[in-house]
Amino acid sequence: MFGFRYVKSSPSQYVLQYRSGRVVREGTGLSFWYFAPRTTLVGIPLSAVEAPFMFEEVTRDFQQVTLQGQVSYRIADPARLAEQQNYSLLPNGQYASEDPERLPLRVLNAVKARFRTLLLDYDLRDVLQGTERLSASAHRSIAAMPGLTTLGIEIGDLNLLAVKPNPETARALEAPMREEILKRADDALYGRRNAAIEQERSVKENELRSELIIEQKKQQVRETQIESERSLLARRQQMQAEDLAGQVQLEKQAAELVQLQSDNRKREADVRAYSVQALVNAMKGLDARSLQALTLGQTTPEVLMALGFQNIADNAAKIGEFNFSPDLLRQLATTKG
Repeated sequence: MFGFRYVKSSPSQYVLQYRSGRVVREGTGLSFWYFAPRTTLVGIPLSAVEAPFMFEEVTRDFQQVTLQGQVSYRIADPARLAEQQNYSLLPNGQYASEDPERLPLRVLNAVKARFRTLLLDYDLRDVLQGTERLSASAHRSIAAMPGLTTLGIEIGDLNLLAVKPNPETARALEAPMREEILKRADDALYGRRNAAIEQERSVKENELRSELIIEQKKQQVRETQIESERSLLARRQQMQAEDLAGQVQLEKQAAELVQLQSDNRKREADVRAYSVQALVNAMKGLDARSLQALTLGQTTPEVLMALGFQNIADNAAKIGEFNFSPDLLRQLATTKG
């Protein structure tokens, strides 16, 4: 109404009110009325801005590398930026120029230029292995760049999220590591096999040791059995020797007995021979009938009967006829019995 307008800024926006080329009001979170025909409003955003970047550069050893990351920055001195950049606001709240949109590009160009300078001192392998060191060096350098400090820009964080060489170089760089990994895998496999072989060898040694102990125990049992058999055989031999000695002693005693019996029989034979010789000497002058009469007194009835029948037989020619009755035979048989 009549050129008066009302403006209300947020706490993250720094507002400067210019009138007749002089700053009449500035600050954050302001709200006021102003006369639009004679007032210029400048709005500087104070919030941190995160700008992602990805660009290709060349290292000291002429290897192409892609850097990907992000940088955060904020406007620390809005008055200085307002003096060098056009951040004036239109009545509709839009910026009157493209300077606010170009500011992130200026920051990214500064980051790119600084990385390009730093990569001239790094080989590709150093870049890949020293990402943190490269990021820290770039952060210190960019934070001190005059082109940004004069604009009142303060660099917050600078992070390299990825550093990638071209695919051919990446494959070439990966080859030694891949071979090393494969070698480690082979070493692990060989180590596992060696461990298995060592374990199997330990098991075999334990089995052989157990078998050796068992064989030693069996040998001890066999030796004990042999010793027992030897002791038993010795006892048997001793018993056989004792038995043989007893038999020898018995045979000696039997021989002595036979000798004694032989001597006794010889003496008895000598005595009988002497008796017979004495009897013969005594009967040399006797006739046959006297000798027969002497011997009949000591004979048995059967002999006497036999002699009687013999006399009958001898005188059969003189007798003529001789009859035996059954009664006589029965009586003879009874007398014999």
